[in-house]
Amino acid sequence: MKKPSTGRPFARLGACAAVAGLVTVGLSATPALADSDQLWVNASPWQLVLPKASETGPQPAPSTLNLSLSHDNAANQVVDGRITVDISGLAGIAEVTWPEACAPAGATTAVCSVPEVPGTGNDSPLKVPVQVRAAVGAAVGASGRISYQATAATTTGEQLTSGEGWTDVRVASGPDLSVAALPPATGVAPGATVPVPLTAVNNGDQPVNGVQVTYYVTRGLTLNGLAPQCVSAPAGSGQGPIHPVTKVDCAYDDVVEPGGTFTLPSPLTATVAPYGLYERVDVGVQPRDGAEDLQPEDNGALKAVTVTNTADFAVRGARLTAAAGETVTAQVTFRNRGPAWVANLGSGDPVGRVDVTVPRGATATAVPDACEPRTADGGWWEGEVRTGAPRYSCNLPIWVAEKQTVVLPFQLRVDTVVTGAKGAVVLGPPYGTEPLPFDPNRANDTAKIVLNPAV
Repeated sequence: MKKPSTGRPFARLGACAAVAGLVTVGLSATPALADSDQLWVNASPWQLVLPKASETGPQPAPSTLNLSLSHDNAANQVVDGRITVDISGLAGIAEVTWPEACAPAGATTAVCSVPEVPGTGNDSPLKVPVQVRAAVGAAVGASGRISYQATAATTTGEQLTSGEGWTDVRVASGPDLSVAALPPATGVAPGATVPVPLTAVNNGDQPVNGVQVTYYVTRGLTLNGLAPQCVSAPAGSGQGPIHPVTKVDCAYDDVVEPGGTFTLPSPLTATVAPYGLYERVDVGVQPRDGAEDLQPEDNGALKAVTVTNTADFAVRGARLTAAAGETVTAQVTFRNRGPAWVANLGSGDPVGRVDVTVPRGATATAVPDACEPRTADGGWWEGEVRTGAPRYSCNLPIWVAEKQTVVLPFQLRVDTVVTGAKGAVVLGPPYGTEPLPFDPNRANDTAKIVLNPAV
């Protein structure tokens, strides 16, 4: 499980693929490279469904197409980004309102400025919000396209050019619930309570006849103030009685007219458990009457809650005795001593990694599924099988409860008796070498496997 996600998917212009909500659309031209760098135009959402315009009354709220730039090579500083946006494909279908960053260059084109271009993987604060609404008279089903292409320059003077991308636009009729963003809460103490408000606006041209609200709540939070009709159930794979996420479904009979707003009948809050650390509430809304929401990408929001807490991760090795030719099992053990649980439910990354070096004179004949073979210096192992490597990198789960133990059994065959042969057991982050930020005691992050210790 990656996470219970409610964020907007976005389009990244590149090879055609769709992975875990990331939608990637094809390039019509090969981007230019400079020092192995590549410029990208990112668009969110990947398509626009516009409510039909009113012939006489107030118009539905415009939809927003957020454009931004990124580049691949973090060693380059890229500036002077310019996105050329072509709306000629919207003639008679939709109208566009340009933001301040965009300068019209004719009736159907504008050039939008992005002074600094961040590296790939860094969410750009410099988004270009292009507002789009259906043209009066455009029929349901009418469709068009917004096209865009970008240029930028490195500070060494090299030019980058993206491929051409596009966002399809379609006119439809129906409700369109849009949930307001929720600010994160940081530095929250265990036992404290944080607000979890919910506001949803119907940006469609048809009413919403009843609202279905769904929450996914991590186990370090307890919701307060839920309506009596709300139903809770565990979600996600658990460990015995412990489940990382609780799903809460709430049905409301409210009718939300076009332009109207839905709010909860009473304030909702979340209380942090003593074991809370990286917590979140994901909320999503849907029309209850079976109507299809026009733009479901904005039907959800995330309330991130970062708790001031610690989790003492520790590892334990083994001391074993065996004669030449014998095989023994080294039970390498990880334990979260708490007080916090740790969960990477948003990224889906393991909470940590345990690096195991095989003692001299021994061969690993069976290794845990979570462990990948490495060379002695930590490089990629080129062997045809996973056994027999001198070192292993073992991923921990994506969440571990407080006081939870993970055992990594290694079967070691003693080929040559080496008195006091030692293999290192080292706990670290899932990627890189920076210490785990929540671990207050690094003294127990290392251990040893000792074969045939000296008497």
